[in-house]
Amino acid sequence: MDIAIRAAVKEDCPRLMELVNELAVYEKAPDEVTVTLEHFIESGFGKNPVWWAFVAEESSTRKIEGFALYYIRYSTWKGQRMYLEDILVSEEARGNGIGKMLMDRLIEEAKEKNFKGITWQVLDWNEPAINFYKKYNASFDPEWVNCSINV
Repeated sequence: MDIAIRAAVKEDCPRLMELVNELAVYEKAPDEVTVTLEHFIESGFGKNPVWWAFVAEESSTRKIEGFALYYIRYSTWKGQRMYLEDILVSEEARGNGIGKMLMDRLIEEAKEKNFKGITWQVLDWNEPAINFYKKYNASFDPEWVNCSINV
């Protein structure tokens, strides 16, 4: 595969949503995706974007085979940090080094923007992802418990 990594554009959003839904199926939560395409587009490309993304596009077909979406998180202890919300390579394109290309581009972006690091979550049963992150010497922190509320 001949893959190019580039910044996502508004026109990529329908394909990104397809991949988001693919990820939800993989994570055994297909009914949890409730964001609309319109809200997704507005949140990334509207007047006040809150997320940014890189896409992995196959050069000959121009099909997006993966993406990495992040936003800026602020730590009172560390300052601005990149929060990697999702990184995904389509099932049919896995094993071609696309995840590494995306992760390397994220690291480059974090350095360019002077972020103080990158944080993310991974499901404890997702061994392929855990093993991928170990290649980057990622720290895994079992002390913190995830919390959320729906409003």
